[in-house]
Amino acid sequence: MAGLSQYLQQELLDHFLKTGAYTQPTNIYVALFTAAPSDTGGGTEVSGVNYVRVICNAWDAATAASPSLAHNTAAINFATPGAGGWGVVTHFALFDSNGGTNLLGWGALGTPKTINSGDTVSFAAGALDVTMD
Repeated sequence: MAGLSQYLQQELLDHFLKTGAYTQPTNIYVALFTAAPSDTGGGTEVSGVNYVRVICNAWDAATAASPSLAHNTAAINFATPGAGGWGVVTHFALFDSNGGTNLLGWGALGTPKTINSGDTVSFAAGALDVTMD
């Protein structure tokens, strides 16, 4: 994962320093992008027939051996793209809701992928890395 968003960095720092309380999201949504977001947002989220963010609440915990790394522990399966496909997907991002709202973090895919109508779009368990530096 390329980075935590500015929003999440501020929330975690305030929480840690006891100047605010961060409430973890009810769900974490995985989104796909055709142009990179940044720590402050932006980028171009996929749009197209059947595209919707996918809930993924299955992540492993950081460990003493890997204190700054976590992975998804279940497959993340998107709906089948409809007519026109979704374009060339280059990045993913994590959000705290299915609307625009708060970007939590984002990262580049290892290899950009053209998503055509009828393709299967998924990430296997362990395929998405979330890191903190």
